[in-house]
Amino acid sequence: MKVLEAVPFELTTDGGVEASRQRFRDLPRRQVHPDVRAQNRTIDGPAGPIPIRVYWPSGDGGAALPVVVFYHGGGWSVGDLDTYDGAARHHAVGAGAVVVSVDYRLAPEHPYPAAVEDAWAATQWVASHAGELGADADRIGVAGDSAGGNLAAVVAQLARDAEGPPIRFQLLWYPATTWDTSLPSFSENANAPLLGDSALKGFSRWYVGDLDLSDMPATLAPARAENLAGLPPAYIAVAGHDPLRDDGARYAELLAAAGVPAELHYAQSLVHGYLGYAGVVPAATDAMDRGLLALRKALHAT
Repeated sequence: MKVLEAVPFELTTDGGVEASRQRFRDLPRRQVHPDVRAQNRTIDGPAGPIPIRVYWPSGDGGAALPVVVFYHGGGWSVGDLDTYDGAARHHAVGAGAVVVSVDYRLAPEHPYPAAVEDAWAATQWVASHAGELGADADRIGVAGDSAGGNLAAVVAQLARDAEGPPIRFQLLWYPATTWDTSLPSFSENANAPLLGDSALKGFSRWYVGDLDLSDMPATLAPARAENLAGLPPAYIAVAGHDPLRDDGARYAELLAAAGVPAELHYAQSLVHGYLGYAGVVPAATDAMDRGLLALRKALHAT
């Protein structure tokens, strides 16, 4: 596969969390969109300061831009502002928006619901401070990949239930939403490249900790929410060689059944984590551009 030839890598919990994080940090990454201005900040969170990085696309002309809150992937356990710097820059340019990347607390040191609490707090902060960021609080999108897609879906539900902040669009890249491993893709892709069954189980175990999963909360599995009506439109991207393929597809079906506009894009030839190969593998670049165009259209619509 061209993706694996470009960067041979496999997500795994082998050796413990610090080893997993170091392997992820050591992945080769190329610089993208260096013209995008970025600034590190910290904001108040429920358990202490939350680091964020704010990105402004060049050539905005001084007008207030939409804003996208971005939550990185990595099984809720690896990843940070630096490892997802390129992805955030792609979103800023592709969506023509201010992007706020959130460095939420990671498991297993901080299991569920720490990541949810930080993601929600950061989203509320962005809504109330949009003006100082040069952004429009009425045009907020949420986006994330994998575990970050899970958090974006959860935040969209929390915002609906709290009657604000108003989320205009949710961009979910190969998200974890159902926690239903009986879906066919989990067995079909149990030994898939980059993310397989053992890694999924390991990262999930780190995230849920000692939680009793007999009654799955929607803030863990957003597809299990009692009511999905009234959520913002969604673009859900899934990959053919990914255990989470049917998970994302199922969430798109559930949203559509609840009357929520939901577009599903199926990149049959790609693997989990394909955003990291955009600009290197043409199919990954095309898949990323499609999602970012949907985000741009939604946030710039009058």
